Amino acid sequence: MTEQQNRPALRSQRLNQITHAPHEQLDKAVKANAPFETLANYARFVAAQYGFQNELKALYSDPLLVEIFPDLPERCRAEQAKADLADLGTALPEPVAGALVKPSTAQALGWLFVSEGSKLGAAFLIKRAVALKLSESFGARHLGEPAGGRAGGWKSFVRILDSLQLSAEEEAQVEQGAVDAFERFNVLLQQAYIHAPKVEVA
Repeated sequence: MTEQQNRPALRSQRLNQITHAPHEQLDKAVKANAPFETLANYARFVAAQYGFQNELKALYSDPLLVEIFPDLPERCRAEQAKADLADLGTALPEPVAGALVKPSTAQALGWLFVSEGSKLGAAFLIKRAVALKLSESFGARHLGEPAGGRAGGWKSFVRILDSLQLSAEEEAQVEQGAVDAFERFNVLLQQAYIHAPKVEVA
C-alpha cells in the first residue's frame, strides 16, 4: 500500500497522524515533570501553558482567522492561564526566545489545531487539579470546560478546518505548523521546569 493510500481523507485525521510522535514526546515530558504532584510543580506547568497561549493570542484575534472561525476570540485561554498564575501567587514567566511571529494563515491553522485539541486532554487534567484543591474558578481556569462543551467546541472547529480548500503548499504549511506547535510547547515546558528537581518516571 502506498503512502498516499495510507493518508486519511480528512485534514484533521492527517494532522493527528502527522503529530503522533511529537504529541507522544510531549506527553512523556509532561509526565516526567509530575505537574500534579505538588502545587509548585503545577504552577510551573501553568507557566508553560500561559507562555504558549500568550504567544498565540494574536492568532485568536487575527481578522482572517476570525473570518474562518467566528468564535475564535472567545476560544483563547491566555487570560485564564494568567489568572491561574495569580491565584497560585506565581509571577508571569519571562518570554522565551523562538516565539511564533507572523505565521501564514495556513501555518496558523496548524497551531490552532494543537491549541484547540489540547482542550480535550484538559478534561483529564482538571480532575488531577481538583486533588490539589483547585477548580475551574481558582487555579485551573485554563483547564475548564469551554462554552458549548469540549466535544461540541472541538467538533465545530474541526468541521470548519476539514472543509477549507487549500493548495498543496498550504496543506504542507498546516502540517508543519501543527508539528511546530507541539515542539514549541515542549520548549516552554522544559524552560518552566529547568530549575525544578527531576522526577524519575517508570
